Amino acid sequence: MCIVTLPLRLGVNIDHIATIRNSRGGDHPDPMRGVQIIEAAGGDGITVHLREDRRHIRDADLDVLMAVTALPINLEIAATPEMVAIAVRHRPHAACIVPERRQERTTEGGLDAAGQHNHLAPLVAQLLDAGIRVSLFIEPDARQIEASMRLRAPVVELHTGKYAHGDPDGVELRRLADAAALAVKNGIEPHAGHGLTFENVVPVAAIPQIAELNIGHFLIGEAIFSGLADSVARMKALMESAR
Repeated sequence: MCIVTLPLRLGVNIDHIATIRNSRGGDHPDPMRGVQIIEAAGGDGITVHLREDRRHIRDADLDVLMAVTALPINLEIAATPEMVAIAVRHRPHAACIVPERRQERTTEGGLDAAGQHNHLAPLVAQLLDAGIRVSLFIEPDARQIEASMRLRAPVVELHTGKYAHGDPDGVELRRLADAAALAVKNGIEPHAGHGLTFENVVPVAAIPQIAELNIGHFLIGEAIFSGLADSVARMKALMESAR
């Protein structure tokens, strides 16, 4: 059987530029300057997570972001009416529904699309009706992909956290590969992200069905040492080497 290798895009999450700004107040560093650098360095999209507590980007950042770049905007949101209303009002290219708990430092694990079907269904429908590409951030699990199909989500983002934390036997990588293949077989475009670095990205990028990687914390951290443009360009080069 011939496996078609899709082009691989890099979405860069700028949340932690805003986190640094918010730690001191004021306007520096400006996340929008980061967007311009990412665009020039070859990034294919911008991801932001508008959290309930606004610890990263804020509503005003989203207003400006929609106006300053032609790159596709991927808005990560919790499955709440408030966040869906914000997405519908701004109409980003995509909205990725993620699990969210106020006390967590970052998103921990995937969304239970199977167990939360009745809660998610009307929210997904609202986003789709607004012309927004919906993505569900899920574990690489057949049950969650099947639930995403029932919810009519055109995209899933596979949680790579377990792989990124250590996968000496390759079990988690196989789970990711199997889930990506199952998604494509059922008409869903698979993306992936969480915890990816220069050291571990290539095996995930080599999975032929995956169309997009969303990476943020590592790239912003590396930018402290090498600059944001170099950080993004190096990650993009590693991804392209895998294809």
